[in-house]
Amino acid sequence: MPKTANKSAHKATSAVNIPEQVAAHRAFFRSGQTRPLAFRLQSLHRLQESIRHRQRDILHALNKDFSKSSFEGYATEVGYVLEELSFTLKHLPEWVTPQTVPTPLVHQPATSVIYPEPYGVALILAPWNYPFQLVIAPLIGAIAAGNCALLKPSEFTPATTAILKEIVHQCFDPAHISVVEGAVPETQALLEERFDHIFFTGSTAVGRIVMEKAAKHLTPVVLELGGKSPCIVDRGVNLEMTARRIAWGKFVNAGQTCVAPDYVYVPQELKAELIAALCVQIQSFYGQNPKSSADYPRIISDSHFERLSRLMQSGRVVFGGNSDASCRYISPTLLDGVSWDDPVMQDEIFGPILPILGYDNLDEVFNEVASRPQPLALYFFSEDEGRQQRVLQELSFGGGCINDTLVHLANPHLPFGGVGPSGMGAYHGKYSFDTFSHHKSVMHRQMRLDLPVRYPPYGAVKQQVIRQIFK
Repeated sequence: MPKTANKSAHKATSAVNIPEQVAAHRAFFRSGQTRPLAFRLQSLHRLQESIRHRQRDILHALNKDFSKSSFEGYATEVGYVLEELSFTLKHLPEWVTPQTVPTPLVHQPATSVIYPEPYGVALILAPWNYPFQLVIAPLIGAIAAGNCALLKPSEFTPATTAILKEIVHQCFDPAHISVVEGAVPETQALLEERFDHIFFTGSTAVGRIVMEKAAKHLTPVVLELGGKSPCIVDRGVNLEMTARRIAWGKFVNAGQTCVAPDYVYVPQELKAELIAALCVQIQSFYGQNPKSSADYPRIISDSHFERLSRLMQSGRVVFGGNSDASCRYISPTLLDGVSWDDPVMQDEIFGPILPILGYDNLDEVFNEVASRPQPLALYFFSEDEGRQQRVLQELSFGGGCINDTLVHLANPHLPFGGVGPSGMGAYHGKYSFDTFSHHKSVMHRQMRLDLPVRYPPYGAVKQQVIRQIFK
């Protein structure tokens, strides 16, 4: 068992000692301490108990960073990772067991086995929008697979980072798991180092930089990016329930969610009715004045507030549109009269602004969505199984829901990840373990039989034999 670190003995890592810290991780990994199942389980149990013990502090920090409510903080961050920990602890003994697979007759007597083994030292670069969950969830996979890990949380959420750092220092030897604080210079310094695996969650633009830096060392990467995730509403659905689920998925975390519905397509004749239903649901969630609601968060920074304020000038505001720069508040906002030429439709919104677009037939919607970069998520509301199958077969996206939003993330049996410009690789549940593991293939041969057909010299008879074997 690793020595429990003294919190007071740790100082913020800087760009000056990052190479030293990476070297310490590499030495710890080479010692073999992270490989036994017992060590991994003990590490995960300590993390689980610490999160349970500090959950009030975590929720307070999330509220301090951007006014996230305790319910939302628990549901989307603390409770989420506790569920992921419980799932991993339950199944890890099964996951680490080498898997025996069939061996072709020609290679008998032999046994073929797949051995999951850790990569080594992983770098986890996390964003600010879910500052606790998006550090801890990949960390669970890294520990479960037997790796060391260096964590870089966002500089935009200092209160959450402080608690995160305390938890890590309490639970782990600093050579096993450590935290690097800082901003762009520290991230740049980290990316100059050689890691055995890099896990990045963030924007597509930064993802390209991460991938370019990783290529220098041929380091495998997982990129959890984003994009403009569409929500398509079919005719014949329950508009009240549809509006409730869309509004929840869009405005949780004030829209600062990588898989939030970025825009809605609805039949032209139903647009006014859907907008009215959305207005009702938003008011039922946050009241007449969402600014005074304890359940409605704030925008993370001044720069993001200013960007979103400019985007609200696209089209026509039909609900909301209010803001207060002094507390970075932007109300839940619905836009009508928006086209693909407007600024709000050019990039991922990542805020509480929802454009509503009308359509006449689904073919035009499918063509529009298919012509654009693959999104991280897609949501389709329809009671028609044939059209549901069309969406699944004709449109490429990372993951999504039929008749709901966001909830696919909450199933640990489902992989979460993007495709194309929305990302590569996947995690959650066993997929996290697999992401941080190399699956080593080994054939165990025996010495009591050795067929001569594979050895030179090769003649006509051997050629006939080999053609019979491989045909």
